[in-house]
Amino acid sequence: MNRPLIVIYAAIVLDAVGIGLIFPILPALLSEVTHAGNVATTIGIMTALYAAVQFVFAPVLGALSDRIGRRPVLLISLAGAAINYLFLAFAGNLALLFLGRAIAGLTSANVSVATAYITDITQEDQRARRFGLLNAMFGIGFIVGPVLGGTLGDHWLRLPFIAAAVLNGVNLLIALFILPESREPSHQRLDLAALNPLKPLAWVFQVKSLWPLIVIFFLLSATGEAYGTSWALWGGDAFGWNGMMIGLSLGAFGVCQTLAQAFLPGPAVKLMGERAAILTGLSGAMAALAIMAFATEGWIVFAIMPLFALGGLGVPALQAMATRQVSESQQGQFQGVLASALSLASIVAPLGFSSFYAVVREEWPGAVWLSVVAVYAVAMVLVGRRR
Repeated sequence: MNRPLIVIYAAIVLDAVGIGLIFPILPALLSEVTHAGNVATTIGIMTALYAAVQFVFAPVLGALSDRIGRRPVLLISLAGAAINYLFLAFAGNLALLFLGRAIAGLTSANVSVATAYITDITQEDQRARRFGLLNAMFGIGFIVGPVLGGTLGDHWLRLPFIAAAVLNGVNLLIALFILPESREPSHQRLDLAALNPLKPLAWVFQVKSLWPLIVIFFLLSATGEAYGTSWALWGGDAFGWNGMMIGLSLGAFGVCQTLAQAFLPGPAVKLMGERAAILTGLSGAMAALAIMAFATEGWIVFAIMPLFALGGLGVPALQAMATRQVSESQQGQFQGVLASALSLASIVAPLGFSSFYAVVREEWPGAVWLSVVAVYAVAMVLVGRRR
């Protein structure tokens, strides 16, 4: 693997580590800062703030990467992540914590710029495999993050954030001195109108053929939010799982997804084609969720992990298909718009799935997974209709 890819994948791993390490210690941090026992609403507001800022600014940063190059935008993103973790490490009040998360959302272009960078340096027949590795890197970071956060947080609540700031700072220096530019910047003059954060979204309305793809990405991202929203609650309600069992089940899920996305997409796309690979992945995830909805024993969840792993085919193959829908000069802009769709899903989906779970929790908690199957079914219809 060449050095630019190593730097790009490292940036994605650190991005996911940073997201994951917050989960086990954020409630304690907010309780320490606000001196309040119930911080659930505050956590929701902070999560929504990050996603909302990212939703507005990700397309802008993607378009900027087309104009000024991928490298400077990625450097800005890494610097923003490091600053965010320093805010979390040393903030003494809620306003500074919110400011740190807003900065992180403002500069969170890692995934969209990394996807565009990989597109620049990869031939079409290799993209599915490399996108699979990209998603695998995110999965690795998301597995490591909670473990790192919980372990370091036991020693000092702020230590995980300092560690994340140092790691992002090191990655920033590596990218600064090693990472080359992947494409010739267009050097188009940016006027004030081009800096309007909502203007890149208007571009999508002019290219109606892209809307089904964007909706598919939105739906698949929404289904991903269901796991984070409902898995822990469902494990406790359905099987009486304690925290360790919930963590083990999520860890097994993450490991299977990571391995599948690292090794299966490339061969699957060569064997079946992109659309068939996507449909196969969606079918595997839907089957696993349907079994979970009716599961009566906890061991069943671990037994169906291979089906969940099969679901890891979908997104990398879809990403490879999506890159061929726009020209090379518009990859950054398109990836930025996709990032906004994912951010919008991260705002809307948790509210929807958590509300549905609250309704079905007493009678049938597993019904929440059938609601996820319904969302997958809509995505499958849209994929099947694409030529």
